[in-house]
Amino acid sequence: MTPQSDFEESGHGLRTPLEGVAAKPLTPGEPIAAPLHLISPTVPREWVDYNGHMSESCYLLAFGDQSDAFFRMIGIDEAYRAVGYSLFTVQTMIFNLAEAHLGDRLDMSLQLIDADEKRLHIFHAMHNAETGELLATGEQMLVHVDMAAGRSTPMPADLNARVQAVLAAHADLPRPAQAGRNIAIKRNPN
Repeated sequence: MTPQSDFEESGHGLRTPLEGVAAKPLTPGEPIAAPLHLISPTVPREWVDYNGHMSESCYLLAFGDQSDAFFRMIGIDEAYRAVGYSLFTVQTMIFNLAEAHLGDRLDMSLQLIDADEKRLHIFHAMHNAETGELLATGEQMLVHVDMAAGRSTPMPADLNARVQAVLAAHADLPRPAQAGRNIAIKRNPN
C-alpha cells in the first residue's frame, strides 16, 4: 500500500481541533473584533520538546488552528472544501520571541493585514495569557484555490464580502513590527 492510498483509506491525515465543526459565517453588520481572538489553547505535553519548551513546529500548529477558526468565521469549512475550493498557505514567517512551557495558556490574536479577491495576508500574535509576554508571531499569505483546476481563483462574492468586512474592521490597527520582514544575516560593513 502506498502512503497516498493509506491516506485515502483512512479518510484523513492530520486532524485539527475544529475538523468537522461547521462554519458560522459573519452576518452583514455583525461587530468584528480588532484584532480577532479566536482560540486560547493550553500547551499540551505533546507540544513540548527535548529542550523542555514548546517545539518550533507547534507554534505553526497553533497558528494553523487559529487560521482554521478564522476560516470558519468567514465561511470556509469541510462543506466548502467538498465543493472543490479552499485557502492554501503559500508563505509563512514565524518569529519565536520567548518560550512557552507545558501548561501555559496562550492568548492568540489574528489581524487581517490585507486582502484582495484571491489572497489574504494575515498576522498572528501569541502571548502568554498569564504574563502578557509576546511569545511568537506568525505571518501568512493565503490564496483561494480551485482544487480541481489546481490554481488560484477569485473568492465567491459572499466570502469576499466577509473578508472585506474583517479587513475594514482591522484597517485602523497598527501594522505589527514583525510584518513584512525577511530573513537575512546582517553584516558589519567593515
